Amino acid sequence: MILCLTLCYLALHCHAFTSEDYSVALEKSILFFEGQRSGKLPSNQRLTWRGNSGLSDGSSYHVDLTGGYYDAGDNVKFGLPMAFTTTMLAWSVIEFGGEMPDQIEHARAAVRWSTDYLLKAATATPGTLYVQVGDPNADHRCWERPEDMDTPRNVYKVSTQNPGSDVAAETAAALAAASIVFKTSDPSYSTKLLQTAMKVFDFADKYRGSYSDSINSVVCPFYCSYSGYHDELLWGASWIHRASGDSSYLDYIKSNGHILGADDDSNSFSWDDKRPGTKVLLSKDFFDKKTEEFQPYKAHSDNYICSLIPGTSSSQAQYTPGGLLYKASESNLQYVTSSAFLLLTYAKYLNLNGGVATCGSTTITVEKLISQAKKQVDYILGDNPAKMSYMVGFGGRYPQHVHHRGSSVPSIHAHPDPIPCNNGFQYLYSGSPNPNVLVGAIVGGPDSRDNFADDRNNYQQSEPATYINAPFVGALAYFSAKY
Repeated sequence: MILCLTLCYLALHCHAFTSEDYSVALEKSILFFEGQRSGKLPSNQRLTWRGNSGLSDGSSYHVDLTGGYYDAGDNVKFGLPMAFTTTMLAWSVIEFGGEMPDQIEHARAAVRWSTDYLLKAATATPGTLYVQVGDPNADHRCWERPEDMDTPRNVYKVSTQNPGSDVAAETAAALAAASIVFKTSDPSYSTKLLQTAMKVFDFADKYRGSYSDSINSVVCPFYCSYSGYHDELLWGASWIHRASGDSSYLDYIKSNGHILGADDDSNSFSWDDKRPGTKVLLSKDFFDKKTEEFQPYKAHSDNYICSLIPGTSSSQAQYTPGGLLYKASESNLQYVTSSAFLLLTYAKYLNLNGGVATCGSTTITVEKLISQAKKQVDYILGDNPAKMSYMVGFGGRYPQHVHHRGSSVPSIHAHPDPIPCNNGFQYLYSGSPNPNVLVGAIVGGPDSRDNFADDRNNYQQSEPATYINAPFVGALAYFSAKY
């Protein structure tokens, strides 16, 4: 009750987004994933300007790799960010599913669209994980809607000879987290997800190496595993431990944690670097089960939180004059949504255990964590110097020139004839708004001075991505229920 009263007090001193506003944003944030779908679209597809695409993906290699998501504004299915997106969508449902009763079925469908694909990628060929469909260099030389794709749909894989522990362990994390999502609603599917997660994790752990080394030219510089694969191994084991309760994964974490980065602090949580997320995830074991060996994960979670809170002795984060967390000139909002999710999730864990975060001699309350997350969420939704919502279709003013092929090229309904590779560039460079509204998409966001160029050719600021939206689903669910 005290927490609720405190949150109500905080709400009065912030931009006045209502519970209904957050609920609308939540619905749109999930709807966005329908615009990213590859494969044969279902009859209940709500973004109807999209059509079927990639229906022969994998066929030249005699495997079915249809389905899954395009990562951002192009037509490539990149395995590492897709798996991370899936893990974060699942984690959003696990922590905050109770706060999204009206959207829970759509959220589960968004998770399942990816896990159905990841299951095929993981089980089609023994000793192999298919990790990408589409040649990104060829894809990026064209501006085509996915329904017209005629660029090479090359298939890339990691194997026992050419390992990819990073992408494999992230895939294991995604499948394990998703198994929790479906544990009650579809127990047999949940079991299949968890069993596959365990097999993929064993593959990742036994045949160690980075996928950036194995298939370099098609994943770098797009999704190079800059942080290496140790963080994914610990993250994957942590998720299987959470999903299964199997003590062997607990033993693995205890035995290998120090080697795999348990002692390292990182201030960025992203598709590449899982360390802060792992610390927060494992801190729950310390709180819930008083697993003493996991006390350092609580301490490192505190360090991460403290790095984000302005005014603490260990604050390291940069903020724009308008108050937005700023980490990178390209796709900055991915760090904002992921950190907001971790702030809220850690606040939940602390609150259930009467705890606080410790920053040197300063203690940071649960309310402070929630307030900090809310500032970031509200900034994205329009409480910022530009008075611009960075979620497409939300609010009165939002980006109109989104760097996204399917959204910017006339739909197959409006223009049934194919629009080939080079003919599409007229739409990239057009000054007209995108004809197809990619509802719910969160773009890369403003620069370090709160300036935003609503320019389709400025992909750093105007391109959406699945991994920007995924953690935001959980954050919006939280605020839709609390305000």
